[in-house]
Amino acid sequence: MTDAASALLADALRLSESARAELAAELLASLDGPADSDAQGAWEVEIGRRIAAIESGAMPLESWDDVKRRVAQDALGR
Repeated sequence: MTDAASALLADALRLSESARAELAAELLASLDGPADSDAQGAWEVEIGRRIAAIESGAMPLESWDDVKRRVAQDALGR
């Protein structure tokens, strides 16, 4: 790490927890590439497909109690 980066880190560590979290989020976001312009449309199509499958009965659903029971069993390694 450069001296400038070390000094910046030392300053950042003196910030409040919420300010550090906001700074960290912004730094991480700056590392992302450009937004996928087709993502929003693709998600809308996928959500529509899933809703249609649920409404038509083509997608089997589990009760919340069954899901909680299955997750608890998986956590216990059963």
